[in-house]
Formats: sequence, structure tokens, C-alpha cells
Amino acid sequence: MIDYSRTARGHITALREHYENLERPEAIRNLIRAIEEAAARIERSPEAGLPAPRPYPELKVLGWRWVKAGRYWFAYVTVTDGAVIAGVFYETADIPSRL
Repeated sequence: MIDYSRTARGHITALREHYENLERPEAIRNLIRAIEEAAARIERSPEAGLPAPRPYPELKVLGWRWVKAGRYWFAYVTVTDGAVIAGVFYETADIPSRL
């Protein structure tokens, strides 16, 4: 089962609030679908994630794995009994400045 770090939960909340403030319900639905897709992919094959998001190969040093679902990058770490999503970033975000 996938867990979420406090930081990742904060990212999701901030994204959702942003879309609510812009009155973009479809964007909220797309975010939820992306979260579900990323969680399923990570659960199915945690080793399959990339060592860094494609635009930022320098993030490889963090030791996280990354998957892209919808328009979002999901950073995660594997743990004994599954994985923990550590961060959720919109695809055009400057991810290094948000860490």
C-alpha cells in the first residue's frame, strides 16, 4: 500500500486548492486520476521508476524514484512494506526550487 509523506500531502493539498481557487473542477479530477495512476504503477512495479525526472537529471543524487502520471511527476522511496510518495509536482514546475 502506498503512503504519502507530509510534504507530498501538502503538495496535493496546494495543487487542489489552486485549482479550486481557479474554479477548475476538471483539473482536480485530472489530479486525482494522476494520483491513482501513479500509486497503482508504483505498487505494481516500484523498481520501474526513473532515477530522476527527465528534465532534471541532477536530482538523481536524492536517491528517489520518479514516475510521471498525467501532468505530474511523483517522487517516491521504497520501504520494507511498500513505498512512500515523497512529492508531487506539476510537470512544468521548477522541481529543484520546490524541494
